[in-house]
Amino acid sequence: MATVSIKCPNCGGGLQFDPAGQDYECEYCLSRFTQEELERIAPKAGAEPAESNGADAQAGKTAQQQESFQEDGESSDTEQAKVYTCPSCGAEIVTDDTTAASFCFYCHNPVILQGRLEGKYHPDYVLPFAIDREQATEIFFGWLKKKRFVPSDFYGPEQIEKMTGVYFPYWLYSCQVDGRLDGEGTRLRVWQAGNMQYTETQKYDVSRSGTMDIDHVPRNALKKADKKLVERVMPFDTRTMKPFSMGFLSGFFAEKRDMEREQFQAEVEQEVRGFAADSLKSSIGSYNTMNIRSQEAKIRGPKWEYALLPVWTLTYKEAKTGTIYYFACNGQSGKVCGKLPVDTKKLWIFFAQIFVPLLAALLAVGYLI
Repeated sequence: MATVSIKCPNCGGGLQFDPAGQDYECEYCLSRFTQEELERIAPKAGAEPAESNGADAQAGKTAQQQESFQEDGESSDTEQAKVYTCPSCGAEIVTDDTTAASFCFYCHNPVILQGRLEGKYHPDYVLPFAIDREQATEIFFGWLKKKRFVPSDFYGPEQIEKMTGVYFPYWLYSCQVDGRLDGEGTRLRVWQAGNMQYTETQKYDVSRSGTMDIDHVPRNALKKADKKLVERVMPFDTRTMKPFSMGFLSGFFAEKRDMEREQFQAEVEQEVRGFAADSLKSSIGSYNTMNIRSQEAKIRGPKWEYALLPVWTLTYKEAKTGTIYYFACNGQSGKVCGKLPVDTKKLWIFFAQIFVPLLAALLAVGYLI
């Protein structure tokens, strides 16, 4: 499989997608192009596959055969490193089985691994980054403001450089649900007359029905992704998704899915039916008691779509314990989540600053008494 680089039509330099302008910028001549402009001047500009000699072609063929073998049902128990050639400098790029977009570690050019997103792995949609690195960094420091006991090296310059924009793969489920609910509700009226208390019970037949449109229920489709990381930055506004184009990946990392929709079918359908039932119940109104006699939710027109959604990530491995801590930021909305390390030295200093003066004050008061 070939590597691909999105080239500038003016100077041939690497183009990167700019979240702030929602267009492409050349890091060399600073030219800017919209997606429509690049499509209009293709194939002269845009994605250019790397040239390969016979040995590279044979290696690519072998890698492609191996991946094809795995995609047909056989999967390796361990991730296998794959080697590609940078189209700009010719250096080798080593990736694992799910990486679909990366950078050359020598010339820093963004590269896309073309074969990873072809055929059944071709995404239907991509949600472009709306938050750039600078904004993500500001959000990160704003999030840390009130967290006093975080180790300094967690937010040091070298660590911040590791902040990465990643397109994670998601399955999106849509359908229509026909729901119906039948039950019996009661309302009580209590009043006092003289020495007597009266209670009136009124019974009502309650019926509710309706059709609900369900759009884009997401499911993470990457096994190695931290479930908390990819779920706690939700939701994404999928109304702004665009038809997939490899150009949107330029300048970011991207992963291809390694989980299929069948793995989520029963779970998502149960969730959708439960949501429909709860919606019907919430429309019933106020009764003192409600006995549900029957309810059903029929799913019509189920549809799965494959999309790449944007997340800024930063990870930190604690030297002593090897524990992984992380920060994640929704690349569209800026919603954050994370798991932070604690610097015990800072914690003890804070304790000493509070406890020692307090102890001294108590001792002084006791001495005077």
